[in-house]
Amino acid sequence: MDNLSQANLPRLSAAVRRLAYDREMLQIGMAHLGVGAFHRCHQAEFTDDMLERQFGPWGVVGINLRPPSVTETLIRQDGLYSRTLRQGDETETRVIGCIREAIDAQRDIASAIAALARPEISVVTMTITEKGYCHVPATGALDWSNADIVADLEEDAHPRSAPGLITAALARRQAAGAPGLTLVSCDNIPANGRVLAGVVRAFAERKAPQLSPWISANVRFPSTMVDRIVPATMREDIDHAASTLGFNDDAAVVGEPFRQWVIEDNFAGPRPPWDLAGAEFVADVHAHELIKMRLLNGAQSAFAYLGALSGLTYTYNSARDPVISEIVRRMLVTESGPTVPHVAGMEAESYIGLSLERVRNPAIRHTNHQVATDGSQKIIQRLLNPIRDRIRAGASFDMLALAVASWMAYLLAAAPSLRARWVASDPWAERVAAIGEATPNDMSMIASKILALEPIFGTDLATPAIHRSVVRHLAGLLGDDPRAYLASMQGAR
Repeated sequence: MDNLSQANLPRLSAAVRRLAYDREMLQIGMAHLGVGAFHRCHQAEFTDDMLERQFGPWGVVGINLRPPSVTETLIRQDGLYSRTLRQGDETETRVIGCIREAIDAQRDIASAIAALARPEISVVTMTITEKGYCHVPATGALDWSNADIVADLEEDAHPRSAPGLITAALARRQAAGAPGLTLVSCDNIPANGRVLAGVVRAFAERKAPQLSPWISANVRFPSTMVDRIVPATMREDIDHAASTLGFNDDAAVVGEPFRQWVIEDNFAGPRPPWDLAGAEFVADVHAHELIKMRLLNGAQSAFAYLGALSGLTYTYNSARDPVISEIVRRMLVTESGPTVPHVAGMEAESYIGLSLERVRNPAIRHTNHQVATDGSQKIIQRLLNPIRDRIRAGASFDMLALAVASWMAYLLAAAPSLRARWVASDPWAERVAAIGEATPNDMSMIASKILALEPIFGTDLATPAIHRSVVRHLAGLLGDDPRAYLASMQGAR
C-alpha cells in the first residue's frame, strides 16, 4: 500500500473528508514546537478549519524537540496525516494539510533555529509538555539546575532546551532586523504564557543580556487554554487509518469530537483568525484555565492513579467503575467545584457532568499510565492549588488529599522494595521511590518526606491536617485491595 502524500490526495477513499483549500498555494507563516499527537489533533485542525473559511499565509513548519519524533513520517507524507474522531461506535476521518515542513531539532538544530528566525513567521505555537519549560513546578521560575539549561548556558551552537532554542532564534531575528514574534504556549500549565515568558526572559538575560530589551519590545507570550482528549496512537489506529484512507499513514491521530481553544488576545503582529474555526480570543484566560485544569484535568489525574492502583488499564475503565467514579465525582462536586470561578457556558455543575461523560467514552483509549505521566508537574494546578483554596476557605479537602495520596502511592508502587508494579514516568519518581524504600512500613514518615519536597508542595502544605489525610489514604491505597479501601469510604457505592 502506498503512503499518504500530496500526489495521492485525489485517490483518497470517498469516506474521508478532503482538504477544502488549495494546499499547493499555502505559504508558511507559523511554526509549531512539539508536533505530537495533541497538536496534530487540536491546533492543526483549528488551523485547517480556519484556512477553509479564510485562506491565508498560515502554513506551519513543525519542529520536534524530543523523541518520539514523527518528523521522518511527515516528510515522507508531504506533511499530510489523518485525524479520526471517535465517539462510541461513530468515527469521522479527515486529512489535515497545514503542516508544510517538518524539522527534527535533535538531528538538525541549525535548521530549527533558522526556521524560527524566518521573517515571514510571525506566530509560534508549542506543545512541549510541562517539563519542556525547564521550570520549577511550584513557582514557575526557570530551574537553573536543569541539565539542559546548564548545557545551553555553556554551549552556543546546539541548544537542547526549549528556552535555549527560542533564545537562539530570537537573537537571530534581532540580528537580522526581522519582525517581532508571538509565542503561544498550548500546554497545561497555569498562566502558561507568563511561565513561558518568565523562563525565556530569565534564560536570555543570562545568556544574551543585549537581547532582553528587544524581547520586551517585540515578543508577546499570550496564555491559552486548550482542550481535547487525545490518546497516544496505537497500532490498531494506524491500521484503521490505512483501511479508511486507502493509504498508509504512520502519523495518524485519534481524538474525541469535543474541542476548545481560548487564547489571550495579545499578539506582536498578525493574528491567525482561529476564531473563524471556533477558538475564542479573550482578554484573560485565567478563569477558563482554572475550570478546565481543576475539573477535567483533576478528574483525569484522579482516575489515572486510582485506576492504575486498582488494576485498570484505561481512564474510561476507571471512569466507568462505580466506586472510583463516585469517589472522583464527589471530589469534583464538593471540593474542586467550589474553588472555580463562574464562566458563562462553563458552569461548574454542567462542566463536571460533561467532563465525566467525556472521560467515559470507550472509544478514546487513554491508558492510565499515559495520563499518569509527569504527575509531579501536573498535580500542583490540578489538586494542590485547590487544596490551598479550600484551606483558606476553612473547608474540607479530604477527597483532594486522596487524589494527592494516589499520586504518591502510584510512584511508591513502582519502588523495587515495595511492589515494583510498573515503571513510573515522572521527574520525581526515583526520589519518591527512594523515600518509600528508606522506611517502607512507616507511612507517617513517608508522607512527611514527600510533603517536604518544596519544588512540588512549596512550604505551606506540610500541615498536620494534610499529613493525617495523606497517611490514612496511603495506607489504604498501598494495602492489599485499594479498590476495597475506596469502597469503604463514606458515600462510595
